[in-house]
Amino acid sequence: MELRDYIRILRKRWVLIALLTLIGLGAAAGYSILQTPKFTSSAKVFVSTSGGETVGELAQGNTFTQQRVKTYASLATTPIVLLPVIADLGIDRSSESLARNVTASAPLNETLIEITVVDDDPALAAELATEISESLTNVVETIEKTNSEGASPVRLTLVQHASVPQSPTSPNVPLNLALGTLVGLALGIGLAVLLETLDTRIRNERDVELVSDRPIIGGIAYDAKAGERPLIVHVDPRSPRAESFRTLRTNLQFLDVGHPSRAFVVTSSIESEGKSTTAANLAIALGDAGARVLLVDADLRRPKVDQYMGIEGGAGLTDLLIGRAELQDVVQKWGRGQLYVLPAGRIPPNPSELLGSAAMVRLLEEFSGAFDVVLFDAPPLLPVTDAAILSRVVAGAIVVVAAGRTHKNQLKGAVGALENVGATISGFVLTMMPTKGPDAYGYGRYGYGYGYGYGVEEGEKAEKADKAERAAKKAKKDAKTSAS
Repeated sequence: MELRDYIRILRKRWVLIALLTLIGLGAAAGYSILQTPKFTSSAKVFVSTSGGETVGELAQGNTFTQQRVKTYASLATTPIVLLPVIADLGIDRSSESLARNVTASAPLNETLIEITVVDDDPALAAELATEISESLTNVVETIEKTNSEGASPVRLTLVQHASVPQSPTSPNVPLNLALGTLVGLALGIGLAVLLETLDTRIRNERDVELVSDRPIIGGIAYDAKAGERPLIVHVDPRSPRAESFRTLRTNLQFLDVGHPSRAFVVTSSIESEGKSTTAANLAIALGDAGARVLLVDADLRRPKVDQYMGIEGGAGLTDLLIGRAELQDVVQKWGRGQLYVLPAGRIPPNPSELLGSAAMVRLLEEFSGAFDVVLFDAPPLLPVTDAAILSRVVAGAIVVVAAGRTHKNQLKGAVGALENVGATISGFVLTMMPTKGPDAYGYGRYGYGYGYGYGVEEGEKAEKADKAERAAKKAKKDAKTSAS
């Protein structure tokens, strides 16, 4: 991953990261509250040796003292030192239990022993530190008695009495809170990166580029009302989604400029990625620009173009393929521009064979001669082979990819299906792109957003006029059918 990927993850998963950080902070606060406060008190004992008048003897005595200090410090937690303290203070503890709260340290090259006691009671901690220091001096003096007079050459002196601590040393609330926050933050970032690594869905242009080197020719902004108004180009021409289709129209004009055919198959990897609405809106945008466009519903399994465009779908492509009708009999003009729609017609039992037949090739030649651009709305690539078969005989395939829905392995499978039959992938169109967040729709690359194009009222008027024209045309056909 690159730095920008981590930044995108932080922006995308900031709620999760913030939540785990707060949980870590809360856990640290709860731990600190539940812990019993501990108080620490220390006393210091000075170790010296007697005897020696010359400098050499004094130096030898000092070296001897430094060597014995470590041993004396170890004695501080032994029963011989602690049991008298327990007896004198009358506390209900064993020497082993008390030893766990006592530490004795002797700094290097020094003759001082610091005895530290940790306890729940600050007064008892100070009293224990002082009593243990005095007990240690008595024990060492007894052990080190070596001469005939019963005097010890080693002398321990209590030079610093333990004082009663005013504040607890543990729990260290600021430190605990800081550590809890850091641990929560680290867990949040780690979990966010893990979830992003395990998420194989296509999210943005870079994910598509990792699958194929073919260009991304358009990005369609997500619209929550897309199901209610699929033909957005006329309904709301100033919306980002409508502008996306006009940008896609512009980019399409530069695809395969040297190819004699301007026929394209619009397909996708799986269902519900927006291929039919993309084909329909792109056809409308091309028609608005003055091109003579034919939109063909080549999904002979689940045709939808007739529903979206509001036309009669009883006869169409299948009738042309089996020779039961002529083009002028089944093609229907849509709107006030130069857009014509060819519905799928009756659903045949052998869609793949029909789309791959010689009759389909002849029809394509006829379409290319009569129209500037031909768009085929084909089935998805992974469930069936219809789109792959049809893509071999057209200028190229436009693969629609739904952001946040299509998985990378699904897109790889779709690309492989087209490459296996020798079809050309003209480009990819990202649909359902979010308008907010780290994977937000790129206005600078695919569109210009609000403020351009026709007004909303003009678009609604155009849509109403188109609907009225389609209704009149359908009524005329129904009357003709009834008369016959």
